[in-house]
Amino acid sequence: MAEETDYYKILGVERTASADEIKKAYRKFAMKYHPDRNPGDKKAEEMFKKGSEAYEVLSDPAKRQRYDQFGPDGVKSQFGPGGFDFDRDFTHGADLSDIFSQLFGGMGGGSRRRGGGSFFDLFGMGGGGREENPNGPEDGADLRYDLEIDLEEALFGATKSLDIPNEKECPDCHGTGAAAGTRRETCRQCGGSGYVTARQAFFQVRQPCPVCRGEGTIIRTPCRTCSGTGRVKDHAGLSLHIPPGVETGTHLRVAGRGEGGVRGGHPGDLHVVVHVRESDLFERNGDTLVVTAPVEPDVAALGGDVEVPTIDGVAKLRLAPGTPDGKVFRLRGKGCPLMNGRGNGDLLVRVQVEVPAYLSSKQKKALEAFREAREEKSYPQSRVYRDRMASFLKARDALGKR
Repeated sequence: MAEETDYYKILGVERTASADEIKKAYRKFAMKYHPDRNPGDKKAEEMFKKGSEAYEVLSDPAKRQRYDQFGPDGVKSQFGPGGFDFDRDFTHGADLSDIFSQLFGGMGGGSRRRGGGSFFDLFGMGGGGREENPNGPEDGADLRYDLEIDLEEALFGATKSLDIPNEKECPDCHGTGAAAGTRRETCRQCGGSGYVTARQAFFQVRQPCPVCRGEGTIIRTPCRTCSGTGRVKDHAGLSLHIPPGVETGTHLRVAGRGEGGVRGGHPGDLHVVVHVRESDLFERNGDTLVVTAPVEPDVAALGGDVEVPTIDGVAKLRLAPGTPDGKVFRLRGKGCPLMNGRGNGDLLVRVQVEVPAYLSSKQKKALEAFREAREEKSYPQSRVYRDRMASFLKARDALGKR
């Protein structure tokens, strides 16, 4: 089989390649030889046609089977007289739309918004049933609202009253944009399609009509209320429930509370993005809460109880004698509620031994008496520190004698 008719070699895949491997190979091939990337290059244009022919056959299980069994002659009859024809023989619109939408920024496929062209319009391949009626219903856009809440509201849940700036269908023209007693007129430039087409070589370039801007109709007398846009500004009040356990970045979707549709189109959705303010008491790490508890030196030395705030109220944490500064205790199930409602995270309590900022004369005398009575073994960490410092200084002196 000649290489120029060996579809597997054209796409650079093995004969045992899977459908996904063939698809990936064609993506890479189309990216390299696409005419838009090689303007005026006839060789690249010819290669692009060959690759498209190869993909058309190998992506169809029935055609691929005939090709594997009989070679190119086995599929020529499937393309009609003259063999493969680029403008005529593409039949896998769904597969190619997926490929080109990934290659060239999602240009393929429909949209509920007007004014966009399809990549397939470049080749005259926009299949039937995929085009929109430019004068039909238009859905409203989704809206985003950023909401700041306190940590307490995130932990226990809350109900917030929101005032959402919005747009809705104009009540006077009902979304048409035309003044009362008038109507939109069909654009003569595009015949109401919203697009104009120009032919260049085998390309068929389709663009929004410059007269009606893709609307398909024009307005002679605009509605004064909405200035011909079909929408008016609005403020929608909304009572939003914040579930316990939300954190910064949580998205709460409210269906149908986005921008209003026009001409019977569906309203968009409202997406509330939660931002939790920092707390003066707790640090938060996911579902874990961290609190730093100041402890008096005598309590840390002799042991005792420390009060700790939890989501269930005040809890008492009993410290053993000699509890060091920085020691962390874990209280299971006393942290942040889980979003799925299945329990709570943990609470970490970090001990911080507090040095007294003020001493009375009686306290000073007591501390002086304690200092005179203290023994070295009472402070094992201090002894380790002094031993390590002496070792370092000895090594320094030894190195300095070289």
